[in-house]
Amino acid sequence: MELTLDELRALTGWAADCASRALPLYESRVPGDPRPREAIAAAREFASGAQRTKLLRTVAWAALKAAGETSDPAASAAARAAVGAAGAAYLHPLASPHQVKHIVGPAQQAALACELAGGDADAEIRWALDHAPPAVSDLLRRFPPGKPGRSRLGELHRQLESALRA
Repeated sequence: MELTLDELRALTGWAADCASRALPLYESRVPGDPRPREAIAAAREFASGAQRTKLLRTVAWAALKAAGETSDPAASAAARAAVGAAGAAYLHPLASPHQVKHIVGPAQQAALACELAGGDADAEIRWALDHAPPAVSDLLRRFPPGKPGRSRLGELHRQLESALRA
């Protein structure tokens, strides 16, 4: 399977848009930590035409570390959405169900962050679906069905994947 830079840019831009919606949850709970914001900014730069460089991986790993360092579940999910946004640029062209998590993960984590903060995860899912460019659905359909698990996060994954595949 081949993935074009245009497809990766479309996915990464959408992922950054989804993650940015949860970013205020992180920043209000972990003030002064720029790592998730930096991951989203790097994702936006790539989506806008910048080269895919080591910076994307570096900021993704830093945001993942931020997610693990907070004890606040909403903040952690918001940081994980940022990780997914920066990592979307490196979606692997493997026909593997695991890759589906990389496609829906930023929107899924943003919805979970919203819910954990007392908001409406279903509204976040609807927003993500309404704002997904056609390239995201086209890309997702080339992968086998994901394996989301039985948790609440898995349910959010199922909602996103099934709607994007429809």
